[in-house]
Amino acid sequence: MAELKPFRALRYETAQAGPLDDLVAPPYDVIGPEERLRLRERSPYNVVRLTLPDSPKEAASSLRDWEASGVLARENRPVAWALRQTYVGPDGVARTRTGLVASLRVEPYERGLVLPHERTHREPKEERLRLLRAVRTQLEPIFLLYDGEPPFEVPGGDPELTAGGAELWRLDGAGIPETLADRQLLIADGHHRYETALAFHQEEGTPESAFMLVVLVSTEDPGLTIFPTHRLFRSSPPQSALQGRRERISDPKEALRELSTLPPGRAAVVRYEGGETELVLDGDGELDVHLVDRLGHEGISYTPHADQAVAAVDSGEAAAAFLLRPTRIEDVFAAARRGEVLPQKTTYFYPKLVSGLLFHPL
Repeated sequence: MAELKPFRALRYETAQAGPLDDLVAPPYDVIGPEERLRLRERSPYNVVRLTLPDSPKEAASSLRDWEASGVLARENRPVAWALRQTYVGPDGVARTRTGLVASLRVEPYERGLVLPHERTHREPKEERLRLLRAVRTQLEPIFLLYDGEPPFEVPGGDPELTAGGAELWRLDGAGIPETLADRQLLIADGHHRYETALAFHQEEGTPESAFMLVVLVSTEDPGLTIFPTHRLFRSSPPQSALQGRRERISDPKEALRELSTLPPGRAAVVRYEGGETELVLDGDGELDVHLVDRLGHEGISYTPHADQAVAAVDSGEAAAAFLLRPTRIEDVFAAARRGEVLPQKTTYFYPKLVSGLLFHPL
């Protein structure tokens, strides 16, 4: 059974550190060099100085100094937190997603308690492990999904923390995280950090090193959405990889409308190249991402916006665009339970979690 529990969070004291909106940031792996500089300039205490430091030594020194000066303070007792994020998605629709912030004992995937669905790479894990060794604090939460109704309600009244479109309330009900102990947990976002936490615990072997900071969201949450990640190719991919039926469509928007009406269970995508649009159906029992994965990865890039993908082809920036349906959450969970690793960028969970609201010392 998964072990989830409240934790004594470390968090910013805004009287010392300044407004929380100046201190938070997106997750480290979606921040480019220019945004990193902007965030560093926003505040001398912005979380990016910990999550994307010049060196692990710098991050550890900053963390010690901030605690000593009162910029960061530890909660008096362990609690879980309710998290609410209100956002407008790439489709222009406003939604609210609710999650539970808690401490999770990391377990090897073989035990079937925590399920991955994406392949990881050695270099990012090594870089994160060096940072974790230095700071000995979980700096950012990972995003997990579970089936079933959430075991809590967001408390009434004003949130205790608000920043970056996120709101947090303490949950004083005893046993709330433990009620999820019998659920399988799917990693939605944070595979590299989860495997880094496992490696760190294997090195340390202490009870404290076995836990990490997580946000858990029910698959039944109305604000939980997966958006598609469309593929762009710098040069035309080999058409021999597309063996199925093709249907010429007047334009990409009409093709996307037709694509959205197709039943699941067979891979289908919209191909846009040289001003021509076609609907491609192939691969019974496959997901759309399996079809485009057969095209290879040379010169590939990604965007969640279909109109941007089409514009890139029209401008000559890309040779071809392949437009996909969003992968269904139940299909991701089913593949993970079968032990399958899905292609890169199968899922695009939006919005990303906010870093800097809470830290989890080990």
